[in-house]
Amino acid sequence: MAQEVSEYLSQNPRVAAWVEALRCDGETDKHWRHRREFLLRNAGDLAPTGGAAAANAEEAADAESGSRNRQLQQLVSFSMAWANHVFLGCRYPQKVMDKILSMAEGIKVTDAPIHTTRDELVAKKG
Repeated sequence: MAQEVSEYLSQNPRVAAWVEALRCDGETDKHWRHRREFLLRNAGDLAPTGGAAAANAEEAADAESGSRNRQLQQLVSFSMAWANHVFLGCRYPQKVMDKILSMAEGIKVTDAPIHTTRDELVAKKG
């Protein structure tokens, strides 16, 4: 899938620039590669399309409502929660976990660390 994402971004420079602007300082290439895929899979109409006419239409829509910005902030938050869960073992309320895991369906992360929870450790000792 990484090859497909790279090929797609090379053919869509506006989308590539848009998604690259969402990368966090200090985010490793491995984390970013997977979080970028999460963002692109779930961006829908948040990602830029077309040329200058589309950009002008997007700007007009943004001036009309802040909902697009709120949707983008929510998408970025979900992507970070998902990456934190996968790579750092973080847990979130069940509603959030259900949402981010459904949004990440189909993303293959083969090199993620395996985390053991406190409850799993206690159960092994018992």
